[in-house]
Amino acid sequence: MSTTVAILGVGLIGGSIALALRQNPQIRIVGFDLRQDYLDKALNTGVIHAATTDLQTAVREAKVIFIATPVETIYPLIDQLSELSLAPDVIVTDVGSIKSKVVAYAQQRLPQGVQFIGGHPMAGSHKSGVEAASDRLFENAYYVLTPLAGTPQDGVERLTSLLTATRAKIVVMDPDEHDQIVGAVSHFPHIMAAVLVNQVARFNDQNEWYKRLAAGGFRDITRIASSSPRMWRDILLNNKHHLLKIAADWRNALDEIMAKVETADREQIEEFFRQARDFRDGLPERQKGAMQPLYDLYIDIPDHPGEIGRITTLLGAKQINITNIRILETREDVMGVLRITFRNQQELEKGEELLRYFDYNVYTLG
Repeated sequence: MSTTVAILGVGLIGGSIALALRQNPQIRIVGFDLRQDYLDKALNTGVIHAATTDLQTAVREAKVIFIATPVETIYPLIDQLSELSLAPDVIVTDVGSIKSKVVAYAQQRLPQGVQFIGGHPMAGSHKSGVEAASDRLFENAYYVLTPLAGTPQDGVERLTSLLTATRAKIVVMDPDEHDQIVGAVSHFPHIMAAVLVNQVARFNDQNEWYKRLAAGGFRDITRIASSSPRMWRDILLNNKHHLLKIAADWRNALDEIMAKVETADREQIEEFFRQARDFRDGLPERQKGAMQPLYDLYIDIPDHPGEIGRITTLLGAKQINITNIRILETREDVMGVLRITFRNQQELEKGEELLRYFDYNVYTLG
């Protein structure tokens, strides 16, 4: 007997969950979206078994419902689900990066018998849409579940068992603890990246060399400032309690180091950077976290015609996929003149091994 799973939102995350679950022949995936063209694409590419723009049809027989939509659309979908006919003991979960408000809202709105278990798969892609979905997107990534204290354990176990198909590392955590940690390691860094970019943009109004010289390392360390403004507006407003406290702590830390700069305290300044270096060097290198990692390879190449074409030909001949290629003009912080971005860690490692074999000097940012 098959189990029906409803995916509300068939984009990158929802599509990737569907592809992972489809490997089990006992699971039937029903996709829901407001746009028929999205559903058609998901059907034609084999991501889902059935599709509908009618929410009741999508969830009527579902034993598990994934809300795979942006944060602000999770709330109205919970409202709609609260008024629909759902299967007994159905599990409803989401994929948003904010948990406390969503979990509390679901507990308040959903009827008795519906188990809501917050979820946050910590993986993504530089691409979006169902066409970028992959059944291995979550492999080795943390997938956080945030049930409330009163959530039946059998529901958590059922959802955990279902998610083993994603090959993710399932972690159970308190919703508020999740928001505090992710606020520090993901949400606040996005704020700081945007602050830095906006600051340089203001400076550039008076001197265009700011923009020219920011083309190298500055562009790389602020890459997350290119994220969706609307999405990050919603994330910040939904996690403002923790972000305000993190910002206050950050301001105090900045004041402390700048006070040491003002008094020319050489030893304390060096210790400040030593502590940061030691902690940062101890972070896992090949483990997916709250922010999407970079799969960049930097290559020293001679200034000869056709050299870039040779490299791409070598990679293509071995079916190694790349997502971006760029010639660096400013290279103060990195080695290499050519930067190639790969789809994932495995592709990067294959590309690095191949190019080293052909005597190219290649580097990664550790």
